[in-house]
Amino acid sequence: MDTQAPLTDASDASLEPVSPEALVPEAPPKTNKEYIEDLVKQARSAAGKLASLSTTVKNQALLAMADGLEAKTDEILAANEEDLKAFEEGEKGKDKAFADRLRLTPERIAEMAKGLREVAKLPDPVGESLKMWQRPNGMLVGRVRVPIGVIGIIYESRPNVTADSAALCLKSGNVCILRGGSEAIHSNRAIAAVLAEAAEKAGVPAGAVSLVDRTDREVALELLKQDQYVDLIIPRGGESLMKTVTEESRIPVIKHDKGICHTYVDMDADLAMAKTVCINAKVQRPSTCNAMEALLVHEKVAKAFLPELVKELSEAGVEVRGCAKTCQIAPEAKPASEEDYGREFLALILAVKVVKNMDEAMEHIVKYGSRHTEAIITNDYGRGLRFLREVDASAVMINASTRLNDGYQFGLGAEIGISTTRIHARGPMGLEELTCSKFVVYGSGQVRE
Repeated sequence: MDTQAPLTDASDASLEPVSPEALVPEAPPKTNKEYIEDLVKQARSAAGKLASLSTTVKNQALLAMADGLEAKTDEILAANEEDLKAFEEGEKGKDKAFADRLRLTPERIAEMAKGLREVAKLPDPVGESLKMWQRPNGMLVGRVRVPIGVIGIIYESRPNVTADSAALCLKSGNVCILRGGSEAIHSNRAIAAVLAEAAEKAGVPAGAVSLVDRTDREVALELLKQDQYVDLIIPRGGESLMKTVTEESRIPVIKHDKGICHTYVDMDADLAMAKTVCINAKVQRPSTCNAMEALLVHEKVAKAFLPELVKELSEAGVEVRGCAKTCQIAPEAKPASEEDYGREFLALILAVKVVKNMDEAMEHIVKYGSRHTEAIITNDYGRGLRFLREVDASAVMINASTRLNDGYQFGLGAEIGISTTRIHARGPMGLEELTCSKFVVYGSGQVRE
């Protein structure tokens, strides 16, 4: 009778011994809820450690993160090419403004690194004493700046937001959970990996810089439910994103809404200066939220101002859409529709309207503006101050381009966005805007009578 061959018989490879590890069934992939819960718990765990880090460690981490971006430029650009290729093959592939926001270049990566180094140079707001006073019982009461905690940032298209947000959150002692758009997923993965690795090597706790690595819409909705672990949500993007976040979030939200920015050229304006400012506000980078989208011109200077301006704008590739008076004065302009005056073009398109006076200009701004950035060009001191006082926006300018409403331009370093919300912070959100305060009390045995 044949003897049964042992199971370890080398003649039958299919019967080779199996390792104990191979007998353990592979764990099923985490659900979106499980994935987000793990992420936010790690972030909350890191928050206490990050809040107490010294300024020296935070600055060293920021400098290491900047060096890492420059060292990995080729890898980041290769990842960005994947995103650009997928975008160009998609339904929105012809949207030049969107493509510009998505595109990275060596120069833009260098700017990201520069922004990190600029943040490292800024004063650390954490622990700053805001005020101190003494009560009649001898007790000293004060307020100091402290980090907000864990901040979720939900944004679209611009990969540079990943670096800017991480830098500002780290320096202000906040953990950041970054959720970029699916269109930039490869770019954001590459950037976040560099930043997180460099930060951790410099002494920053793991989880302080986290990227939501899944692009499902449900993942973002799960993040918005995590009010036990996340202290603030900051959305940056289009109207649809803002609507979804504000409706679905259980967590406080600071909005960075659309920018329907106006420039009003007054009857006493220096027209040469006005032309320079208006061209810069529209042409310098039209895909940004602080680019001018509508131009209002006093009727007394319209004939002297508009023909040359419209000609130069047209030569720069701008499509000018004007009211009937504008089209009559400057034939290059196309007739504007009512919708054009409340639209954020984010492209080389400009709506123009001739107005009777400053009152009409301000009424137009109230009706169509988004309270982002508004500017007046005038040499009349009184009207300039009235415009500053009465126009409601996160930034109001006299004789300056709307493009200057920016954290870096205001001396805040990089910014996490421009808040159009009134509560807590408004305008460019730099380091101080990413902190809150707590009361501190110095006593010597005082009790309440």
